[in-house]
Amino acid sequence: MRKKIQNIDRGILFMLFASLSFAVMGGFAKVVSQTLPAVEVTFFRNVLGVILVGFSIYKIPLKQTGGKPVLLLFRGFMGFAALLAYFYIMAYIPLGEAVTYNKTSPIFVAIFAYLILGEKLSKSALFAVVLGFLGIVLVAKPEGFSFDKYDLLGIFSGAGAALAYTSIRELRKYYDTRAIVMSFMGVGTIAPLFLMMVTPYIGAPPELDFIFSGFVMPHGLTWVHIVAVGIFATMSQLLMTKAYELTKAGIVGTISYSNIIFAVFIGMMLGDPIPDFWTVLGIIFVILSGLLVAWPKKEK
Repeated sequence: MRKKIQNIDRGILFMLFASLSFAVMGGFAKVVSQTLPAVEVTFFRNVLGVILVGFSIYKIPLKQTGGKPVLLLFRGFMGFAALLAYFYIMAYIPLGEAVTYNKTSPIFVAIFAYLILGEKLSKSALFAVVLGFLGIVLVAKPEGFSFDKYDLLGIFSGAGAALAYTSIRELRKYYDTRAIVMSFMGVGTIAPLFLMMVTPYIGAPPELDFIFSGFVMPHGLTWVHIVAVGIFATMSQLLMTKAYELTKAGIVGTISYSNIIFAVFIGMMLGDPIPDFWTVLGIIFVILSGLLVAWPKKEK
């Protein structure tokens, strides 16, 4: 019994450190996004992961049956698109709000699991979806019931991540976990390179700057920030994986919302304004909705 409690405590501790590491990564990404386009930040974020996961696959070959290449590519593309939107909005909205949008993914996972996989949507999960969307509205504060570009991309970062997560439920039956991770990081490395290469030749409108942007050579301290993004992103993944190994998913998922709190404070340290009452209330609603979606799984 004591060992079980110790494992739970260690799992919570690992998740807290993972959340802090994720928020710190967001802080460095926000700083980098002021000088480099989101497409380029996404490239640097993933290329380190490709090297690390590729080395792991080289040392220990994949063990899998395969059979869903289109779905694997879809998972990679949606993960890349969601991350691209996430890095883009960081340059224009407070870090805490950007992370809050990203943490709406459990709400969309519940919706997509119902629509695509045929999973039941409990009354508490249905209430959570409504509460979550109310939280999104409070954070976004749309004028005239119209969301701006950054709010829409923020919502997409959560929805896109949810589609990627939903596809994993099917992919893990066929593929090694490292292959699934590599599909995301591989697309997240190749696609940005392609987009940066074609940008000078297509004359894309300014509204599509989150997709089409030319390469900007980093200088000086920017390289340090880029490396920090990759290091803290990798650290957060490792710490989160360890947390899920030690503690029940429901408990770890609950603690993971602490990264919103960390992000709010890191954002303010970087110059973000103090969130007003309605933004704080919206963040609370999003957190509660995520916990309510996870609650039936905890009980099960």
